[in-house]
Amino acid sequence: MAKEKTIYQCSACGYETAKWMGKCPGCGAWNTLEEQAPQAAQAAPVKAIKQRPGTGAQALRLSQIPEESAVRATTGIEELDRVLGGGVVEGSLMLVGGDPGIGKSTLLLQACEHLAKSGARVLYVSGEESARQIKMRARRLGVASENLFILSENAMDAAERRWEEIQPDYMVIDSIQTMYRPDMASAPGSVSQVRECASLLMRMAKTTGCAVFLVGHVTKEGAIAGPRVLEHMVDVVLYFEGDHQHQYRILRAVKNRFGSVNELGLFEMRETGMTPVLNPSEALLSERARNVPGSCVHPAIEGSRPMLVDVQALALQTAYGMPRRTSNGFDAGRLALLLAVLEKRAGIALLGQDVYVNVAGGLALSEPAADLALCAAVASSVREVCIPGDWAVMGEVGLAGEIRGISQAERRLAECRRLGFTTCVMPRENARSLGKMEGMRIYGVETLAEAVSILIG
Repeated sequence: MAKEKTIYQCSACGYETAKWMGKCPGCGAWNTLEEQAPQAAQAAPVKAIKQRPGTGAQALRLSQIPEESAVRATTGIEELDRVLGGGVVEGSLMLVGGDPGIGKSTLLLQACEHLAKSGARVLYVSGEESARQIKMRARRLGVASENLFILSENAMDAAERRWEEIQPDYMVIDSIQTMYRPDMASAPGSVSQVRECASLLMRMAKTTGCAVFLVGHVTKEGAIAGPRVLEHMVDVVLYFEGDHQHQYRILRAVKNRFGSVNELGLFEMRETGMTPVLNPSEALLSERARNVPGSCVHPAIEGSRPMLVDVQALALQTAYGMPRRTSNGFDAGRLALLLAVLEKRAGIALLGQDVYVNVAGGLALSEPAADLALCAAVASSVREVCIPGDWAVMGEVGLAGEIRGISQAERRLAECRRLGFTTCVMPRENARSLGKMEGMRIYGVETLAEAVSILIG
C-alpha cells in the first residue's frame, strides 16, 4: 500500500509544499508552515467543459444602472454605527478583530440586544463558549431579548441547518477560527477551513440579505490570524484596540466598502459592558496634569471627528553612553527626525538627554499635524517651562524647521473653543485663511524657532 503523503501549508498565505521549511517561499513569513492531514483518495472527477455558460448578464452604460441606496440598520450603539459608516448594511459581511479579552464578544452581544429589541431575529453562534457561559455574560450586560437565539456550535453544516430554521436577520460567528467543515480533513483554524467557512458565510449573507459579524483572532503581531484572503472577502474590517490596563478601547475601521475607513469609535470598559464615549476630548483631558513641564494639548482629527489629546514628553540627563528615545503612541522614526530638527533649527540641546514621549489615553497619532505639539512638549520638558493649560498647538514641521499648513484647521479650532481653550499656535498659512475667531487668540508661526519662542519664551 502506497504511503499517504502529507503537505505543509502556510497559515498566512496558503502556500503549499511537500516538505517543511522555516521560511515560507510565498509570503516570506517564518515558522508558518503547518502539517496538514492527507486527504482521502477520491475517484477521478469528470472532466468539466472548457467554456461555462456564465450568467447571461448584459453590459450596461453607467447611466442605465439604477441607483440604490444601501439600507442601514442602527445597532443602538452610536460609536459602533459611526465606525460602520452609519449602521449595518443589509447582506454585509463584517470582520471584527482584536486581542483576547479586549471586549469583542461583549460589544457584539450588546449590539445583538439592540438589534433584537427593534424586532429583528438575531442568531449568535459561539464556537468557544457554552450556552450557559453566554447566558451568564448576558445577565451581567442586561441582555434578555426574546428575539436573540444562542447556538453553541462549531460545525458549519450544523450551524447552516439552524440558520435555515431560524432565518435570522443578523448573525454573529464567534469566532471564525473555531468553525470547521466536517467534509474537510484539516483542523479548525487552518487556512483551508477558515477560507471555506468564510466563503460559505459570504454566500449566505449575499443571497439572503442576512448581515453577518465574524469575530477573528489576532496574531502576536496584531494582524488577524488566518489567510489574508479573509480580509479581502469581507466588506468591513474592524480592529478593537486598547490596553488591558486602560479603561478606554478604540474601535478602528481599516476597510469599509460602505463608508470611510478613517472613522474611530471610543469605548469605556465597565462592569456593565462597553459604554460609548460621546465626548472623547473631555474624557481624554479629564485627568491631565496642569502646570507641569512637558505637557501639550493637540487637536487631532480622527476620521470626521476632532478630539483633543495630551502629548507628553519627559527629557532627563542620560545615564548611558547612547541616549534613549522611547515613544508610545507616536512613530519612533518620526520622533528621531523631529528631535534632530528641534536641536538643529531651534537650539534645544538634546545630545545627552533621554527623551520619552507618550500620547495619553492609549491613542496613536500618525498625522503630521501633531509634529509641532510633540516638539513643544519636548522643548518644555528640556527648558523646565510650562506651556499654559489653555493653549493648543498644531502644525507640521519640515526638515528646514518650517511650519507647514495642515488640513481641517477650522474644525480643530472650533473643538478647542468648545472646551474652553483661549489660545492656539498654528501655521501662519492656516491663520491667514481663517482670520479672526471670536474667543480665540491665534498665533501664526512660520518657523519652529518662532513657535518655541512663543510657547516657552
